Amino acid sequence: MADPHPVLPSPYKTGLAGRCPRCGEGALFDGFLKLKPRCSACGLDYKFADSADGPAVFIMLIAGFVVLGAALYVEIAYEPPIWLHLVIWLPLAVILCLALLRPMKGLAVALQYANKAEEGRRET
Repeated sequence: MADPHPVLPSPYKTGLAGRCPRCGEGALFDGFLKLKPRCSACGLDYKFADSADGPAVFIMLIAGFVVLGAALYVEIAYEPPIWLHLVIWLPLAVILCLALLRPMKGLAVALQYANKAEEGRRET
């Protein structure tokens, strides 16, 4: 007898790795941030997935905390000139944001699937 509630792979593992949230095998992305239409392994349609601005907001908070904290520490400890701050912290902020964007979007999509999240609708 088939189990009515199949065991899903961890949404954290599959999301951060950019894999299908149902089977954990197929790729989730068709480019840097564009989702594939469906999973190549199990055929799950990714139409349900809409991460919107959620990943970007969390990344700005995380990267801002890390970069600003490090910049403040360096300023207080060493007092470098402003041009050195710009040379160090602007590229670091961009690299950190870009490095976190894809895993966080994958995590948002995987958590949407695992929690059966849907768009809010009015009752008619």
